[in-house]
Amino acid sequence: TPAPVVTETVQPSGPSLGTQAHFEDAVNGQNVIYFDTDRYNIDTPDAAALQTQAQYLARYPSINITVEGHCDERGTREYNLALGDRRATAVKNYLIALGVPASRLKSISYGKERPAEQGNFSLNRRGVLRVQ
Repeated sequence: TPAPVVTETVQPSGPSLGTQAHFEDAVNGQNVIYFDTDRYNIDTPDAAALQTQAQYLARYPSINITVEGHCDERGTREYNLALGDRRATAVKNYLIALGVPASRLKSISYGKERPAEQGNFSLNRRGVLRVQ
């Protein structure tokens, strides 16, 4: 008699699809876009990171993203909320221009309310992409 066939299910290693960890792993940790003081333009290194993110989103069409806009601690709360919104919108619009459907992207501004590191202005001026 033939030997019984044994099948084994192998779970892929690493973070699960649909998690923030999977997204960050797939885009080599480049889920944060940094901005210069009072700016919200997408520069060349940011463009490359956003292209990688757009490729990830094309590969996984069920995943939606929220883009968070953040600012450093200088300036008024109102100014920073508006600037954070412009930063989040710039990132979102760039992804849309790369072919990501607008319906899969949300943006929100936290202004200066959620610093990455207190007093580190360059780290706090950022757009962060999070899996919804």
